[in-house]
Amino acid sequence: MARRHVGTWLREGVWEIPLRRYLALLVTAALIAGAVIGIRTAVHEDRSCAPGVARPEGSDECVGVATTAFDFGHPQLRATVDAIARENTRLAPGRYVTVAVMLPYTATAAASLADIQHELQGAYLAQYQANHDSNGQSPAIRLALANPGATSRYWKEMVDRLAAMTGGPDRLRAVAGVGQSTDDNKKAVKELTRLGIPVVGSSITADDLANGQGGKDPYPGLARVSPTNTDEARALASFAEVGAGRALLVYDKPGDPYTRTLQTSFAALIKGSPYEPQPFTPPADRSQEGTTANTFRQITNLVCDTSRSTDTILFAGRHTQLRQFVNALGGRGCQDRRFTVLTGDEGSYLTGEKHLDRDALRHRLSVRYTALAHPDAWLGKTPRTGGSAAATGTLTRLLKSAGRSPVGPVGPVALEDGQLIIAYDAMRLAVHGIREAVPQGRSVPTLADVGLQWPQVKGSLRVDGASGWICLDAHGNPYDKAVPIVELRPEGGSRFVTIAWPEGKPPNKECLPPS
Repeated sequence: MARRHVGTWLREGVWEIPLRRYLALLVTAALIAGAVIGIRTAVHEDRSCAPGVARPEGSDECVGVATTAFDFGHPQLRATVDAIARENTRLAPGRYVTVAVMLPYTATAAASLADIQHELQGAYLAQYQANHDSNGQSPAIRLALANPGATSRYWKEMVDRLAAMTGGPDRLRAVAGVGQSTDDNKKAVKELTRLGIPVVGSSITADDLANGQGGKDPYPGLARVSPTNTDEARALASFAEVGAGRALLVYDKPGDPYTRTLQTSFAALIKGSPYEPQPFTPPADRSQEGTTANTFRQITNLVCDTSRSTDTILFAGRHTQLRQFVNALGGRGCQDRRFTVLTGDEGSYLTGEKHLDRDALRHRLSVRYTALAHPDAWLGKTPRTGGSAAATGTLTRLLKSAGRSPVGPVGPVALEDGQLIIAYDAMRLAVHGIREAVPQGRSVPTLADVGLQWPQVKGSLRVDGASGWICLDAHGNPYDKAVPIVELRPEGGSRFVTIAWPEGKPPNKECLPPS
């Protein structure tokens, strides 16, 4: 018995109890290690969305540069994205360069998404044309989709990715598009051009997102196909004969690059006006409603308080606020007085805006804007210079094939807002610069040489755009570009009124900017 007690004691006291403790410690350590691994996995979770695209910390937006068929969660982009992917796939390795189409693909506002869809369609059609209808010119053009975020908040992440694509098999040679003239987009363009990456702006119009102001070029390598706000205002003035005693200015305060430069241009047109300009303050994200509708109801009362000779309202604001203002004017007390609202190219967003009170346009109220392009601008009787029906016809024939293979399908197409047309022209300008920069005996240009081509795009080297001739000055800005004046229709859509010109008349046949 004594020996059994001793054995039991030795087994339990010496071996089993410590062994259980060791096992317990090992299990605990394993659990802790597992927890640590789990925490690390959670902290370093995979935030990728597609090759080249990821969600930044604290955000659900997929930003970066997509090189595959990625629609950023918007089914309405899927058909065009798939068409781009098909075209990209057929390109032979080593025989193409990449152009990134920079737009806010994760935007959620319906008007913004329609704009993005149409611009992407225009860029793709120009890509297809460049690769199939250019007599074998090289290099071929591959498209990528560059997204800085809905408000361009993540422009730095996008730019870093674009910079990495300038070498290797991507051979990025230009960025086209850009989107709206906002402060963050200015930063993106500033950094891209600082890195030597050429940029072709499609719908940017802000004066301070352009070269040549004060003789300086803060964005070396930037070219644009749209006139500046100042040129649009000059064209509008030559058409409408705006007088200081007949107009009231309503403007966004503090504004963004687009609205601020439009405000400055409009203020210069009505210098000496007896009426103080009326400000409104929208949300930082100007696609949101905010409380500005209340402000516009108050401003409408002031509009009615002006003298009866006042018949024009110059509006320097974005499209959401323009829609709110037009709706407020529809309920104004002075329905017996006729008013015309004149504004910039943001008016094009209202052509299909379902929340616009179109009855307002039936009560002695007109809304006219300077469009970037319009499908009817070069139909019928047109000027001999500055543009042509032939250039429009080329795009029209391409569009007829875009609903089916091999060109399409690209989804429903709309031209009235001008975005497809202007994006098509911007991509054609990018292709022109790339191919003009190819050294003799080579098939691919250096990055540095592409941006040097813009000052030569004039005269016989101009681009005959569907929006009008693209003749660039020494700073990359379009000279005396055609400005369609368009009016919203009460029944929906828009009506082309006429073409106006920043210089008051079309350019001569040489289209050479003066010194």
